[in-house]
Amino acid sequence: MDAENVKSQMRKGMLEYCVLLLLHKESLYVSDILSRLKEAKLIVVEGTLYPLLTRLKNDGILTYEWQESTQGPPRKYYRLTDEGCTMLAQIETAWNDIANTVNHIKGDTGDKEFKQDNN
Repeated sequence: MDAENVKSQMRKGMLEYCVLLLLHKESLYVSDILSRLKEAKLIVVEGTLYPLLTRLKNDGILTYEWQESTQGPPRKYYRLTDEGCTMLAQIETAWNDIANTVNHIKGDTGDKEFKQDNN
């Protein structure tokens, strides 16, 4: 089993949740979303983000509006719909359930840190 593959799958699973969290706070332009994800150490490229945003828009989770820009053409700013807020609340519950499960199991192991075995 490859740990990098597992980490990649975990990041993919968290991406939608993180994007919804960001858009719950305010409407954002794609480069703003990418920048905030990068600040949080979740590196995502436009080629990954645009299909996700399109799918969420088509599912009624997001909407967007065009805003004039002082630095070029108008920009598309995404925001959550009411349905998106409901979905975010459901994902938040699922996230908390998963975190509680993992923390419980980690507690059963004595909260010890796992270190790479060099043997």
